[in-house]
Amino acid sequence: MTQLTDIGRVPGRRPRLLDLFCKQGGAGKGYGDAGFDVTGVDKDPQPRYPHRLIQADAIAYVLEHGAEFDFIHASPPCQHDTECQRIQGNDHPDLIAPTRTALERSGRPWVIENVRGAAPKLHAPVMLCGQMFALANYRHRFFETGGGFRLTQPDHPAHLVPQAKMGRPVPPGHYGQFVGNFSGVPLARRVLDVPWMNRDGIRECIPPAYTQWIGTAALAQLTRALGVAA
Repeated sequence: MTQLTDIGRVPGRRPRLLDLFCKQGGAGKGYGDAGFDVTGVDKDPQPRYPHRLIQADAIAYVLEHGAEFDFIHASPPCQHDTECQRIQGNDHPDLIAPTRTALERSGRPWVIENVRGAAPKLHAPVMLCGQMFALANYRHRFFETGGGFRLTQPDHPAHLVPQAKMGRPVPPGHYGQFVGNFSGVPLARRVLDVPWMNRDGIRECIPPAYTQWIGTAALAQLTRALGVAA
């Protein structure tokens, strides 16, 4: 059974969010904007991360400490399921199933995020697109929910603006893809609202608008549940 947390019952305490595989913090920034106190975990140093950072193995950390948080977000590495990595024949671990198992053991509500190529491995994921948040971009990301937390799929606006070719400069009247060794880092920072990131962070990041929306829904659901329980 999912353990509902004491959100709102401790005056002045912001609910705690654990941001696993956090990288440079696109997801963490959105959850912070929604009202969470964010702690990121990544196996590599992340000097650009905008919140508290713990350098550790994400799965091992959530198994030991997951129950200490009110909500958990996980973005296991996506390279295993990206088209460019399959073309190059690179070997990357598939951590979606082990991450799900660890999250389920935490007893906390959670989200797993990944790219389109991983969507068949996710259970009934919700897809978010930049057009849903008035961003000049189509970056699709897929979010599986669990631990008692649910999301409703938003309407998906039509893609009416052409995209620049992958890795090419973005011509007027086009959207950039901002993947791989792309050009136009200043433009990508503005479009995705990640001004602190470099190219490495941008090409993998979740736009903060996505997780601000998810975080707002999480806070509302958890608060309602506690109100009913009280």
